[in-house]
Amino acid sequence: MTYTLEEKRKRIFAIFAASSGNLVEWFDFYIYAFCAIYFAHIFFPTANPTVQLLNTAGVFAAGFLMRPIGGWIFGRIADRHGRKKSLVISVMMMCAGSLTIACLPGYDIIGIWAPALLLLARLFQGLSVGGEYGTTATYMSEIAMKGQRGFYSSFQYVTLIGGQLLAVLVILILQQFLDESQLKEWGWRIPFVIGAFAAVIALLLRKTLSETSSNLSELNKDAGSIKALFRDHKKAFFTVLGYTAGGSLSFYTFTTYMQKYLVNSVHMSIKTASAVMTGCLLVYMLMQPLFGALSDRIGRRNNMLLFGGLGVLFTIPIMVVLQGVSDAWIAFLVITFALGIVSFYTSIAGIVKAEMFPPEVRALGVGLSYAIANAIFGGTAEFVALSFKAEGYESMFYWYVTGMLGLAFLVSFRLPRNAPYLLNDH
Repeated sequence: MTYTLEEKRKRIFAIFAASSGNLVEWFDFYIYAFCAIYFAHIFFPTANPTVQLLNTAGVFAAGFLMRPIGGWIFGRIADRHGRKKSLVISVMMMCAGSLTIACLPGYDIIGIWAPALLLLARLFQGLSVGGEYGTTATYMSEIAMKGQRGFYSSFQYVTLIGGQLLAVLVILILQQFLDESQLKEWGWRIPFVIGAFAAVIALLLRKTLSETSSNLSELNKDAGSIKALFRDHKKAFFTVLGYTAGGSLSFYTFTTYMQKYLVNSVHMSIKTASAVMTGCLLVYMLMQPLFGALSDRIGRRNNMLLFGGLGVLFTIPIMVVLQGVSDAWIAFLVITFALGIVSFYTSIAGIVKAEMFPPEVRALGVGLSYAIANAIFGGTAEFVALSFKAEGYESMFYWYVTGMLGLAFLVSFRLPRNAPYLLNDH
């Protein structure tokens, strides 16, 4: 199909507007993890700092557990009432959660209500992020230009990784201007204010979006129906669940857990490990459009087979090589290579799911399958890795990741050579 210059401009702006909210959502979600060390004592007054951090980590984990519920709720909204409405509501909820945390009094002022309200705010954010992925993936897949859907859909992970990098950058800047006591007293609130303000901008941008779902699909009696999803699209759902399990596990292994691995297992300093991972994430973010464009040429199925196959072959060697690395640049190159393999999946994570479902259950199918796999396998990656290490069997985690990537490889053979949906959509 040939697009006019005006049509191209509108679609590219829509992708920018949709993905800007995605960036804000993930910035807000990650800023909690990075700021926890500064505000834990305010909400959990105990003399033991480890207990404080465990309590804040528990609240963080609760946000992960809300993702499947968010995937179901927002998927239903998107399929029955339109993608735009779902996108607007999710970013409003994230804004409310960030603003609540930014303004929340401590335990010394309101007692047990402080940690209770902190948990409630995080549950709201967990619902929001859980719903954000499926709706954004669906919208960007539908608005992207035919023949370039892999390229444009890859910007979902560009902004997802960008949100994580932006969170790190904000913390680094604050650390330059505020000392530790100031950060612990009031400075930790600043990133949450920034997140809430950015969410307002994303909200205004999303309100300009054109709707991609049709009245026909919205009025379909099966629109947003979980019963219809499992009745008519069970095979597609479990196929997506299968390769998303390996995809989410590998993503969190080589992004969020890798910094701790460099410190605990490779014995790098925290500062060096942070610098290595910041550089790796930046390169990883820039890789996404390249691998997305590759999928437009070789097909999503081949992308996924390369992801699973290369992951099985190289995960254990990568982790073993890293364990013996002493040079930061070598660590950077090895981790970047690993993230290159993961990019075969993450660059097309949205579109390869969206192409498996018809429009009336697309957002639900994408969002729910992702949220379940992400909560079970992605959200537990760090816990499983550290548990194996604590028991003296760290290498078992490498085999665990390899096994899940093997599952992703096998499940990818179930992917059709030509997508059943979206292929002929304009």
